[in-house]
Amino acid sequence: MREIFAGLPWWVKWVAVPVIALVVFGGVIATVVGFVIGLLFKLLVFVALIGGLIYIVRKFTAGSSSRSDW
Repeated sequence: MREIFAGLPWWVKWVAVPVIALVVFGGVIATVVGFVIGLLFKLLVFVALIGGLIYIVRKFTAGSSSRSDW
């Protein structure tokens, strides 16, 4: 494989081959990137909801801590 690329001009190695790879595998790359971004967004929403729940629970339990601690 190295011998094949050794005789080619630089623009074939650094421009044409990556462009062809993006055309062929572009859909797969877009699907993977979209899945990862979607997963990170869902993780961020999950962390925000858990943080909000903890904040609300602590706020209400701090006001009612004078009654009884369980």
